[in-house]
Amino acid sequence: MLNEVTVTRYVTPLREGGSLPGLVEADDLAPYVMKFTGAGQGRKTLVAEVICGGLARRLGFRVPGLVRIDLDPVIGLGEPDQEVQGLLKSSGGVNLGMEFLSGALGFDPLAYEVDPVEAGRVVWFDALINNVDRSWRNPNMLVWHGDLWLIDHGASMIWHHNWRGAGAAAARPYDAGDHALAAFAPDVAAAAAELAPRLTEDLLAEVTADVPDAWLADEPGFDDPDAVRRAYAGVLLPRAATVHERITLPEPDPDRLPRTPGWLTGTATLNGGTR
Repeated sequence: MLNEVTVTRYVTPLREGGSLPGLVEADDLAPYVMKFTGAGQGRKTLVAEVICGGLARRLGFRVPGLVRIDLDPVIGLGEPDQEVQGLLKSSGGVNLGMEFLSGALGFDPLAYEVDPVEAGRVVWFDALINNVDRSWRNPNMLVWHGDLWLIDHGASMIWHHNWRGAGAAAARPYDAGDHALAAFAPDVAAAAAELAPRLTEDLLAEVTADVPDAWLADEPGFDDPDAVRRAYAGVLLPRAATVHERITLPEPDPDRLPRTPGWLTGTATLNGGTR
């Protein structure tokens, strides 16, 4: 189960995302990026964050740590921004906190090179969870202490918004043509050989157990939260076995490969000569 902390101060909104996450301080004296149950996307965004973030961590990806973060709505009374105040007031109880990576930079393919093996692992993982939000327009990756970190998985597993059609999701193809790492020649086959065998029933049970019951309660068509947890596993487990066969990548083009700028590699030219 995720550790639980309590919000002691709301610091500032982070307006990069549509769900208006905020930077908060908690009673363990740590800062967190907080995502709210009262946001427009609803609690399923938080469910996706917990399941996908948990899977990513257990499969060896770098992702921010997650906590259950308890919010007293009274904290919203002192907020001058009416939108933020309304969000805090409507999100009392358990929300989701993510480790704040202070000083991290947004991923830029021209400034950070990704080898085909790592690119393949990320593309395979995004295909598994059907992540539609890691494009070159919005990479949702950070570079922290020289390493690549994955963030923001709330738009993944879109099939859980319509459980009646979720059974077909296991065989659904994944178009990686616009993926932020498509130009790095992702080795998807190697990723599948490494990662697919590690996605087991026990692993999925462990990951889905981290989702608070309150975020799964009263789901139409299910008797209880555990039934919903099994439904997530029922899609992800068979999808892991064969999803690499249905990933569409653009044709390799050496001219499209990102090139690290010379000022980072020491090969920049000055007045026609190499520095």
